[in-house]
Amino acid sequence: MAIAKETQSQTHPPEEKAASEASATEKRRWTLNDFDIGKPLGRGKFGHVYLAREKRSNHIVALKVLFKSQLQQSQVEHQLRREVEIQSHLRHPNILRLYGYFYDQKRVYLILEYAAKGELYKELQKCKYFSERRAATYVASLARALIYCHGKHVIHRDIKPENLLIGAQGELKIADFGWSVHTFNRRRTMCGTLDYLPPEMVESVEHDASVDIWSLGVLCYEFLYGVPPFEAKEHSDTYRRIVQVDLKFPPKPIVSSAAKDLISQMLVKDSSHRLPLHKLLEHPWIVQNADPSGVYRC
Repeated sequence: MAIAKETQSQTHPPEEKAASEASATEKRRWTLNDFDIGKPLGRGKFGHVYLAREKRSNHIVALKVLFKSQLQQSQVEHQLRREVEIQSHLRHPNILRLYGYFYDQKRVYLILEYAAKGELYKELQKCKYFSERRAATYVASLARALIYCHGKHVIHRDIKPENLLIGAQGELKIADFGWSVHTFNRRRTMCGTLDYLPPEMVESVEHDASVDIWSLGVLCYEFLYGVPPFEAKEHSDTYRRIVQVDLKFPPKPIVSSAAKDLISQMLVKDSSHRLPLHKLLEHPWIVQNADPSGVYRC
């Protein structure tokens, strides 16, 4: 596959050489020839993800291959640019690293951190629901990651099991920033996944970073019960249940009152009254159940 390779200027004076070498990985222009491609890890709407090894460093990565024609057809090139711009600047143990990208005539390639233990969604399906220790550990680590994002004026807007991966140590990683936005103000865009949408998005009113608190509350519920809280047969019923915050806690599986209390404080219609993420980390249920390392050990 012929790919045009951009070359670096070789005219650096000696005193700049060390600095330029240190940032060489930042400035390098990758091509497909730089990687050994391994087994497929998964498929998405616009392409596939493969296990890959960067030849020079032997570093194992996940290579996401997106087809330009499909991106153009769905008019999401702008969304992809924004996703790359945001994710490539984030550095947090619970956020999947985006090391770089390159492209050829037909495809765009994203070089991503490899999360060895795979998709959280599949793990949740396998277990049906998680223990309170496991759920609390995951929720606390995601809260820390979102505090970091919000500190950088990044709202994720699509926290859900399908967008989370598990790293080699068992730590959770936010993997998909397709709906994330870099913002200094309130927004009106309808996005995200139906079961996880907060009331303000359903009603198309302005929203801010507290949409992520709502989604984390929905996620916490799904971790403990195996289903999202406002699930219904018809979309219209799901919308209605969200807007009314029709929150019910089934008798089984048995969940502690402390966990229900935390969820109830996150799933509040008035976004300004939702439990702030730093307060979430101080909640008795989190303090008693979450592993401080952020790693769930069976």
